[in-house]
Amino acid sequence: MTTSRIEMNPNVMMGKPVIRGTRIPVELILRKLGEGASEAHLLDAYPRLTKADIQAAIGYAADTVAHEETVLVGVPFRKRAKR
Repeated sequence: MTTSRIEMNPNVMMGKPVIRGTRIPVELILRKLGEGASEAHLLDAYPRLTKADIQAAIGYAADTVAHEETVLVGVPFRKRAKR
């Protein structure tokens, strides 16, 4: 889904994922959205950005989280209390 809009190139922003053809990092888009910025605000602040780019950034983040491996170290297992 996002591969056509997101690129990682070691020569652009030190290889961090960016919107293809720009230097706009996916992280920046996600951080701004997380801080409450609207899609309209992002489109106004970054004229090269499109709605599809914003959706691609969100999709990229979701895919990344879905495929990350979680390892819990030092967290004791607790049994659920019977009800």
